[in-house]
Amino acid sequence: MAGSKFRPDRGLTARMVTTMGLLALVYAAFVVGLVLVGLNVWLVLLIVAGFALFSYFASDRIAMFAMGAKEVSPEQAPELHALVDRLCAMADMSKPRVGIADTDVPNAFATGHNEKSAVVCVTTGLMRRLDGPELEAVLAHELSHIAHRDVMVMTVAGFLGIVAGFLTQAGLRFAMFAGATRGNNNNGPAPAVVALLVVAVSAAAWALSFLLTRALSRYRELSADRAAAYLTGRPSVLGSALTKITGDMSRIPTRDLRQAEPFNAFFFAPASSRKGFSFSQLVATHPPVQQRLEQLSDISRQLGQGR
Repeated sequence: MAGSKFRPDRGLTARMVTTMGLLALVYAAFVVGLVLVGLNVWLVLLIVAGFALFSYFASDRIAMFAMGAKEVSPEQAPELHALVDRLCAMADMSKPRVGIADTDVPNAFATGHNEKSAVVCVTTGLMRRLDGPELEAVLAHELSHIAHRDVMVMTVAGFLGIVAGFLTQAGLRFAMFAGATRGNNNNGPAPAVVALLVVAVSAAAWALSFLLTRALSRYRELSADRAAAYLTGRPSVLGSALTKITGDMSRIPTRDLRQAEPFNAFFFAPASSRKGFSFSQLVATHPPVQQRLEQLSDISRQLGQGR
């Protein structure tokens, strides 16, 4: 977080390093497992490397396209740019690109694999619901993700899940096709068996990467809340924005929420069409709202005592 005045978080740094190390081990076991079940080593490396490079370098464009977001200039969104300019000056950090997504889902996200590709995006639904200070607090939260570089880590960490998910689906389809056309008595394992083994290896890799990235995602949200609260000096405003967004999410059409759900790990607050979304902290992308509000309340008391 060089050059930024956002509050540093050694716990977040340690968790990012640990997560990336564990994912590297999962990645290595994933490749070895696919080779052992019969896939050509060069084919495996080509698929994994191709997905990795594409996910890494195109992450910002993929997220913007999927959310229907467009980059906006200061002339197109002067008030939004003014808030980002003010926060970047306060944090002493480079200004990212600014985008707006035309959806009623009240949310914001940051993406990009480095500072040059970073973009902070808000939805039209968020801008309609929040006042100036609340919107500024949410933007501070998103900018802290860029400053802490956890956006880049989440982008890299997520690619293994994409590859594993792709191979799982491809393996299942091939297994069904091979099973329907079996009948040849060949030496060696049947193609359907090999395909099912690929599915098993891919599913295991996906499950491990899923759990690791979800655990990191929950902690980084608490870290971003802390960093934003200390930078702006108004944790209660961030709490107000969080409460307002969470309450309004239940009024959003289910169809819109389902379209947004794939990006929950990058959103300020999770969008879900399912009641009881955070029924288990093992799979949640965000910590409970009450936990976030309690943390902000504690920070508010600390800042009050310091005055």
